Amino acid sequence: MSGERFLLDSHVLIWLDTGDTRLSPVVLERLRRGDQRFLSAASAWELGLKRAAGKIRLRVPVSSMLGDFGLTELPVAMRHGERAALLPLDHRDPFDRLLLAQAELEGLILVTGDRQLSQFGVPVLLV
Repeated sequence: MSGERFLLDSHVLIWLDTGDTRLSPVVLERLRRGDQRFLSAASAWELGLKRAAGKIRLRVPVSSMLGDFGLTELPVAMRHGERAALLPLDHRDPFDRLLLAQAELEGLILVTGDRQLSQFGVPVLLV
């Protein structure tokens, strides 16, 4: 479907980078055909923290992956933070809350494997 604009959850970037089969050919094609694909600056922070804690290994810095996968950086703005704070407390992960707010305010489809995120009224592409 053309005209779609996507925001990738942090784990989706890792799956792209590792060729994880959780990203089906159908999902990959939909992402490829979309008009724009974004990665939040918050995802670089989250993945950097996980790398520093020894929870993940990254092939290259997250900023290098932007070009590898045709992604555009989505900066975190004040309005994103304010909206994230107003979301219901059903989901407490601050990174997920910020991605939900960014997707909502920027008119993006959040690409995630986290089924809980589909309960917030934001368009979600579950992988």
